[in-house]
Amino acid sequence: MRKPFIAGNWKMYKTRASALETVRDLLRRLGPEPPAEVAVCPPFTALAAVAEALEGSPVRLGAQNVHWAAEGAFTGEVAVPMLLECGCRYVILGHSERRQHFHESEEVVRRKLDRVLESDLEPILCVGERLEERESDRVEEVVLGQLGSALGGLTPRQVSRIIVAYEPVWAIGTGRTATPEIAQEVHGMIRESIRRDFPGGTADQVRILYGGSVKPDNIGALMARKDVDGALVGGASLEAESFARIVAGSV
Repeated sequence: MRKPFIAGNWKMYKTRASALETVRDLLRRLGPEPPAEVAVCPPFTALAAVAEALEGSPVRLGAQNVHWAAEGAFTGEVAVPMLLECGCRYVILGHSERRQHFHESEEVVRRKLDRVLESDLEPILCVGERLEERESDRVEEVVLGQLGSALGGLTPRQVSRIIVAYEPVWAIGTGRTATPEIAQEVHGMIRESIRRDFPGGTADQVRILYGGSVKPDNIGALMARKDVDGALVGGASLEAESFARIVAGSV
């Protein structure tokens, strides 16, 4: 059985001090045994401090991005060994904001994924369509195209390590949320695609998260769908109270 997974993406919010305040409040609210696996992904500048605050707790640490090289002359970038040294277990790859604002191509996402899979980090791979792509009936083409570019040529064991996050771009930060029916339709499509391409029960091991205006009042309906295994939460993860309620509502 796939354990529910709730990850908070704090994006470019929170200083070190505010990150520590939030995570300490979150730990108090979650208690020692939250009902789901939980991770928070602060900005790079807060990773080390948050890692220290999380030590001995059930909450894991994630990063929002990583470079494909182990090291090198890449000003402003962060490498896998640096994230591991900070105590990260997870890293987000291919987020729509990275694709849109920083022009990350499918090739770039794949190179990052390959590097992460060589390490002990666990990737959270984001896929999702823009509003115009949904309105022109290109959801399957876009989402499975992104998925295929990332997973092509990998082994079933490698794929089983990947957490996929379906984030319809039109629902990120807009207040619009895909209905549970829409989420299930796309999640089911993703799982069936993995099942076709990777044998041996791989598709049943991969957790697929929903992301896009997830809130305490819609997490229950989303999680009731058979192929929704958790959530990648943006704005609602910035406040410990709302994020803890989402975790509580995930089971």
